[in-house]
Amino acid sequence: MSITNDTVVQFHYTLSEAGNELESTQGGEPMAYLHGHQNIIPGLEKAMAGKQEGDSFSVTIEPAEAYGERKDGATQRIPLKHMQGAKKWRPGMTAWVQTEQGQRQVTVVKVGKFNADCDLNHPLAGKTLTFDVQIVGLRPATEDEKAHGHAHGVGGHHH
Repeated sequence: MSITNDTVVQFHYTLSEAGNELESTQGGEPMAYLHGHQNIIPGLEKAMAGKQEGDSFSVTIEPAEAYGERKDGATQRIPLKHMQGAKKWRPGMTAWVQTEQGQRQVTVVKVGKFNADCDLNHPLAGKTLTFDVQIVGLRPATEDEKAHGHAHGVGGHHH
């Protein structure tokens, strides 16, 4: 079986930028996604197509196929009560904010008493990313997963 649309893919990855490791699933649970439903960045999804269980590969993805280019001046004042991820905020910290497009990561630039000025660019925007990937499991998606547009179970979405 190879990766095509509506395949649930479980994989381990190590993400690095300019030779610096940013995050890794090695030693933990694999990540799972439903192929063909834009659950992961476009460049990584394209690289996954046609791969098989047991395959390992490395792919370098330019910003346009990852988290996009950085947009200058993309800052917004956000009430502290809407920011999730910490109790005390400092510049440089990453917060989660609920938006009309779903959850989004922002970077704190300046903190006031009730609000924080936040950079709305994704923390990895403008960066060329390298993923070292090991595919550990493939299976056809269930009807529920296809209807919901994401993988369920280990490494996937839990309702």
